[in-house]
Amino acid sequence: MCQIQTHSKGDIMEYILKNGIVYDPVNQINGEKKDVMFKDGIIVDDVSADAKVLDVTDKIVMPAGIDPHSHVAGPKLVVGRLYRPEDSRRGVTQKTKVLRSESGFSIPSCPATGYRYSRLGYGTVVEAAMPPLEAKHTHEEIATIPQLDIPAMPLFGNNWFVLEYAKDNNIEDLSAFISAWLKISKGYGIKIVNPCGSEAWGWGMNVHGFNDKAPYFDVTSKEVVIALAKANEMLNLPHSIHIHPNDLGHPGNVPTTLETMDAVKNIKKGSGAAEIRNQTMHVCHLQFHSYTGNSWKDAASGAEEIAKYVNKNDHVTCDVGQVTLDETTTMTADAPMEYDLFKLSGLKWTNKDIECETAAGIIPCIYSGKNPVNTLQWAIGLELFLHIDDPWKVCLTTDHPNAGPFTRYPRIISWLMSNQRRMEMIENREVHKWAEKRTTLATLDREYDFYDIATITRAAPAQIYGFTDRGALTPGYRADIAVYDINPNEIDPSRQAADIEKGFDVAQYTIKDGQILVKDKEIVKVKESQNIWVNVKGWEQKEQKVIDSIMPFFTQYYSVKWENYPVHDHYVSNPIRIDVEGK
Repeated sequence: MCQIQTHSKGDIMEYILKNGIVYDPVNQINGEKKDVMFKDGIIVDDVSADAKVLDVTDKIVMPAGIDPHSHVAGPKLVVGRLYRPEDSRRGVTQKTKVLRSESGFSIPSCPATGYRYSRLGYGTVVEAAMPPLEAKHTHEEIATIPQLDIPAMPLFGNNWFVLEYAKDNNIEDLSAFISAWLKISKGYGIKIVNPCGSEAWGWGMNVHGFNDKAPYFDVTSKEVVIALAKANEMLNLPHSIHIHPNDLGHPGNVPTTLETMDAVKNIKKGSGAAEIRNQTMHVCHLQFHSYTGNSWKDAASGAEEIAKYVNKNDHVTCDVGQVTLDETTTMTADAPMEYDLFKLSGLKWTNKDIECETAAGIIPCIYSGKNPVNTLQWAIGLELFLHIDDPWKVCLTTDHPNAGPFTRYPRIISWLMSNQRRMEMIENREVHKWAEKRTTLATLDREYDFYDIATITRAAPAQIYGFTDRGALTPGYRADIAVYDINPNEIDPSRQAADIEKGFDVAQYTIKDGQILVKDKEIVKVKESQNIWVNVKGWEQKEQKVIDSIMPFFTQYYSVKWENYPVHDHYVSNPIRIDVEGK
């Protein structure tokens, strides 16, 4: 399905990672002691006698991590840094011979973002919400973040043209519009945030259910989601629609979440897409969409009901958005939700409307274990991980920075691997009693193992996004590898949660495209970022026809001239273009 073209090469060298203990779920390798070899930036099954040996005896070896949903580049990040200087003053470091200085905790500077992911053993991070109107700036920031491959997901759920096509059920023209916009914005797939709700915010309103209509457009959220899902499969995009459902963060939102997931269950996958992914919908930060009750006074967990649906249906996958109990910054294209959060917290708030496309809001947020609502959110996230049976359907995220910074992934891993640690937090009142009274967390003794962790942080995100060159240690794949100073034969994760957190906090080695970026837990090399985007072939005439038809409207309503809108090649750092054949 996908032809990958790249302008970067790894080091022209051969390496053997010797005697590591390998966890590679794609190849069903579960804790096997074996060598991993790579040459010229690619995993291979044999090397010459001249290969350099890296002794990783009894250390964990996994594919490099893949973060399927994070906010690391674009206008929200810039605004967040400007209006939260108190955050930027945290995490400050001096420059070194190798690294630039770092700053920020929940909103790290661009260099710090790349360095910190690299230290965690990650190699690919998805920017989860790119306004097409501001795609140029997003790509400029991606070019400033080192060490990573970064696909960006353009926002479609509140675009005026999308609303019109969905209202008319004009799937072919909608598909052509999306295909054109992916080329124009250099984007990877279809992101939907609070469909119809962010458009309603332009009129001071919101939608409060899946069947509500966008003001003045006579189209419902449900109709928009179904239309976009059909277009996604018509284009054979490698990733499914990626949705932030309506009613995020509101007590009683479980029915909306279930109805959203159920809406696309009968949509058939594109013939090419069916070869590489299972789902037709990926629901992001599912924790924020799993609340029962009528208000925060009687709110409780709906995680078990949500997880039952995920367990029974293969057309849906999710990431969790796990609350980490930190002070952080919330930022989302769900602008009305941010206003609701501002009214609840009283903290400072900033808002942005992006003409004819989307909107956004930003506020600080303090998640505290002493706070009943924050504790409920923390417990619901863990419940989802533990109630969803198949780790291939769920991914580790914090919706960075919304539920907490990505640098807390090691701590979340320790919670997932240690029921003892979870119970200590509940019994010692490190978290509010709501964790026991309003969730099932205290009754769940399931514990993840290292194979499960490799699945939710590597293999599952790769499959969900349709990546066919990473997320596994398969010969021919990119040499994206992480080594951790953990001996699984000598550690009991259930009883040694602190050691698990420490072990995953800094990788012994991080290798990206065959280049050693982290060695002995220190960054030794800085690599330029790469951008992954999707190019649909065979739709060029239809795309031009659609662009011609919308141009009068664009000229009348957009403040930016069309000539300034498309992202030209020089904005995209070392592009990895994935070609797909639309139907």
